[in-house]
Amino acid sequence: MSDVPSPDPDPDAWERACAEDLAAERARARQQEPGSAAEELRKLVDAVAGKVSELGLPQAGADAVQQLAARAKAVVEPVIERNPDVFDHLAAAGGELLAAYRAVVHGQERRWTRGATGEGPAAGDAPGAQGTGTEHIDLD
Repeated sequence: MSDVPSPDPDPDAWERACAEDLAAERARARQQEPGSAAEELRKLVDAVAGKVSELGLPQAGADAVQQLAARAKAVVEPVIERNPDVFDHLAAAGGELLAAYRAVVHGQERRWTRGATGEGPAAGDAPGAQGTGTEHIDLD
């Protein structure tokens, strides 16, 4: 090898190398992004079946588990094939329900904490709940 630089270095080599690296990184990121809910359900069924097969169960138990996994997959696959968008809607609805539940719980915890520290009325002191030991939780 010679330490003498080449007479005509490529002025765009660095730019091309950076662009190639960026494209490769974006491709890796796309592969790691979660897919649709239907794809994630397929992955879950495959992962569970794979983990169960790794448990080292006795042959009879392993065969029974494999049959159960095959049946589950046989049931899930046609539903996913016919209605892939249904799983996306169910996942979105589940997320909305979880957000609503968190909001209710957070509000209730604030009221309990405020009542315990003396900063405001106690949890049982809501209007209309005097003496009943209950509090109305408004979900609107």
